[in-house]
Amino acid sequence: MTLQSLGGDSPDDEIGRQIRMLAPWFHNLHLPTGHQTAPDHPLADYPSYKWRQLEPHIPQDLQGWRVLDIGCNAGFYTFEVAARGAHVLAIDQDEHYLTQARWAAEMFGMSGSVEFERRTIYDLADTAEAFDLVVFMGVLYHLRYPLLALDLVADLTDKLLVLQTLTMPGDDVDTVPDDLPLAERHRMLSGGWPKMAFIEGRLADDHTNWWAPNHAAVEAMVRSTGLRVTARPGHEIYLCEPAPDVQVDRSELDLAVRRARQWKKVTG
Repeated sequence: MTLQSLGGDSPDDEIGRQIRMLAPWFHNLHLPTGHQTAPDHPLADYPSYKWRQLEPHIPQDLQGWRVLDIGCNAGFYTFEVAARGAHVLAIDQDEHYLTQARWAAEMFGMSGSVEFERRTIYDLADTAEAFDLVVFMGVLYHLRYPLLALDLVADLTDKLLVLQTLTMPGDDVDTVPDDLPLAERHRMLSGGWPKMAFIEGRLADDHTNWWAPNHAAVEAMVRSTGLRVTARPGHEIYLCEPAPDVQVDRSELDLAVRRARQWKKVTG
């Protein structure tokens, strides 16, 4: 698999053998035994270095917090927030990663505070529960329907959303008018106009990379869902909070969700 570790540098003991049996790994987990699941990861100590950027912005005490980790992979972020006292629902559509995460939860002694379920982000349309913290790292650009997904996520976020996405280079942000005349569409070609590049083929040999928004588009999309960006702890990482003063038209989202639910009933 692209950018994954086979766990080849794991010690030749029972835990090391289990790590290799569960390979390939995308998360390098530092286990209580001293083992690492992906010490030879091509991205180095991933995603620890991203967490170091993010962790000062996450409350140290998450007792009583309900957290949703979307696209949890092997559970790195799940375990970090659970260690601060949160109860975490972690979802992924890949059973391989969920198997890794459940095994790691036992290694960390966290089986009682974390739940791992096989779900896609679109399954969240049927979730009535809201979450104090939503972790949405490394998923948005893999989705064919990114704004629909972000709308669903915003609806579930009570306090804080952590969003990380692949972006196009550059941090320019244009002042965008509330209404753009047709004759001025050339302004959309500016580097700071909110836009997304569509990836029809592959990016980094990955056919699931569909979109690369620019920084301006990420902020604009967040605003359009009724959230606001409050901080940027690191490259391509956004902290977002609900913006109660912003009115959002949910009619199209409601229609899309109703259709999804009707289709689910028809197909069983």
